[in-house]
Amino acid sequence: MNSDVILKVENLKTYFNTDDGIVKAVDGVSFELHKGETLGIVGESGCGKSVSNLSVMKLIPSPPGKIMAGKALLYGENIFDMTSDEVRRLRGNRISMIFQDPMTSLNPFLRISTQMVETIRLHQGMDRKDAKKKAVEMLQLVGIPNPGKRVVDYPHQFSGGMRQRVMIAMALSCNPEILIADEPTSALDVTIQAQILEIIKELTRKLGTAVIMITHDLGVVAGICDKINVMYAGKIVEEAPVDDLFHDPQHPYTRGLIKSVPRLDKPHKGRLFSIEGQPPNVIDLPDCCPFHPRCKQALDICRKKYPPETAIGEKRCVSCWLFKEGK
Repeated sequence: MNSDVILKVENLKTYFNTDDGIVKAVDGVSFELHKGETLGIVGESGCGKSVSNLSVMKLIPSPPGKIMAGKALLYGENIFDMTSDEVRRLRGNRISMIFQDPMTSLNPFLRISTQMVETIRLHQGMDRKDAKKKAVEMLQLVGIPNPGKRVVDYPHQFSGGMRQRVMIAMALSCNPEILIADEPTSALDVTIQAQILEIIKELTRKLGTAVIMITHDLGVVAGICDKINVMYAGKIVEEAPVDDLFHDPQHPYTRGLIKSVPRLDKPHKGRLFSIEGQPPNVIDLPDCCPFHPRCKQALDICRKKYPPETAIGEKRCVSCWLFKEGK
């Protein structure tokens, strides 16, 4: 394993048993995260972005969910082989997560100081006084005004943007090696979104933290990520450095996503582009390309077999029959 690789996920499969059948939420996902890198995972709702990273944290509710196969190697050690106590020590310490809705992630009955101090003491072994001092310092770093007084407030006394800043402060308070940000700006207005993204970018750069940014907003990944994985129906369909992906998208689904983003540098002509059709039902999907009903370039083989991964250059790959020779 490359010494620069912090996290390596191999052939991850996470399924959910339902009354209607087996939901293959994540079906054979593999990716690598390098030191100091920001990896974006994008795709429509239900494509498996969040489930893949909840699986890495072993936070899948069981039942109905179950990790069926794969590995999540943190410096070569498989997280899925760890005991419950080992994983508990891992979460918040070496791998932290910012969840989508800060109001449901923060306990409304406890002061911010109580929640932050508990986390810091658990993972850093500090006494209460030093842990509170660290909590105040982290709130100051994320731009909370008057942090010495605000630290004893309750979550409802903060605005949505300020609560998200608190979540970032909590997530980074133990200097994690990996930060997973699950759509951290989706519930915020555009101005606050930009501030939150800048905070994450600046703090992780200072701390040397690697980031996995989960989002459906390509505008977010354009400004903060180094590499992008595009997911569709539980699989990664394209992987590329951010500049290459935006300048020359390869997979028809990726092209559709980029075309649907409003552009200020081009004249507006008619309605905004949208990808026709709906994402597939991932219950008992046939072994073919799940995007073919929505793809105008679909071939006969797309309806029969799932395309293998094809390397395009040194650092990018795509799963599409259009790029497979001798198909």
